Amino acid sequence: MSVAFVDGLAVEAFVNDTKPFNHWVDKKFESLDLDNTGELSREALENRQGKFGSQEFELQSRNEIHNLYNAIFERFDVDKNGTIDREEFRELMKEIMLAKARCIGKSPVLVILQRDSLLMRVVQHLSESR
Repeated sequence: MSVAFVDGLAVEAFVNDTKPFNHWVDKKFESLDLDNTGELSREALENRQGKFGSQEFELQSRNEIHNLYNAIFERFDVDKNGTIDREEFRELMKEIMLAKARCIGKSPVLVILQRDSLLMRVVQHLSESR
């Protein structure tokens, strides 16, 4: 783990630069799609196969995690087939990142960066664009 200063504008810039953002999201999707079906099942995600959750998930009860996935699938499983496909996953990740950007705001904050985390990708993107 490392630390870096990040602001909401940097997060938004990463999301809006669709080629690198989609590349990262696709890599994350592939790491979660353990059976290579092109879809992520609720069961696989809820059981944290492929490491979808972050360390914050470790602090959640099974009931809280179950409720979180109810909300995720209600909002992002657009075709209501019980799985999240690549496009639905892109929309999920985009919304998560933009929510983080709004929470962080315009003032830089010091964040702990976990390997392969959303914010780690923002910092890498920021350093590559300089």
